[in-house]
Amino acid sequence: MDFFAQQWASYRAVVEHDLMEHQAVAAATAAALGGWLAEREAGAAAPRMVDLGCGDLALLAPLLRRLPLGAYTGLDLTAQVLPLAQQALGDVPYPCQWIEGDLLRWANETPGKGDQPVDILHSAFAIHHLSDSEKHTLLESLRSRIAPGGLFIWVDVFRDAGESRDVYVQRYLQRIAAGWPQLSPEQRDHVSQHLAAYDNPAERSSIETVAEAAGWHWRWAWTGAHRAEAMAVLTPA
Repeated sequence: MDFFAQQWASYRAVVEHDLMEHQAVAAATAAALGGWLAEREAGAAAPRMVDLGCGDLALLAPLLRRLPLGAYTGLDLTAQVLPLAQQALGDVPYPCQWIEGDLLRWANETPGKGDQPVDILHSAFAIHHLSDSEKHTLLESLRSRIAPGGLFIWVDVFRDAGESRDVYVQRYLQRIAAGWPQLSPEQRDHVSQHLAAYDNPAERSSIETVAEAAGWHWRWAWTGAHRAEAMAVLTPA
């Protein structure tokens, strides 16, 4: 089994056993989108959605099939997941685009002539891989890409207010070791090594301040049971 297949099998096991509360995340996402759509003016154009770090869409696809979108773009750094996402979504009555790419680079790109602002931005468990300064840049760049009245749903892991990265990592590693018996030892190792090497969750209070300075209104829409997973809803201030 190649490296991607090993890592992806571990990730899928985490999702399937709901170890990071993906089911609650999916319900919270549906509620946020449903509320936003209900408040739109009658006759508004069908919203355009960009999914930053779309993954394989295993949980989001059923919701996407119900949404009255005008267009959907799924972007992911890992090319191998894009055919999986396309297969999971299936046939939908709106155009879809699949892009292999870096979410920060996409956010920083100058929109092409004729490109319209994005109505819905979504990102789940991807932005925490960025450094703090990159997150700041991302929030500023996405603010310029969002349409007036648009919606940005950010699902991710976050640090407690005042919690250092090292303390967060140790706390999460203990959670995996003690509370994830559904995974094989090899799978727990894969997840733990990835977390220790690449995860840099935003600290809750500071990221709110940064987002507001970048022109966003921030609201916590859902928080998981383990003081890590959470969903923020951002709208243009």
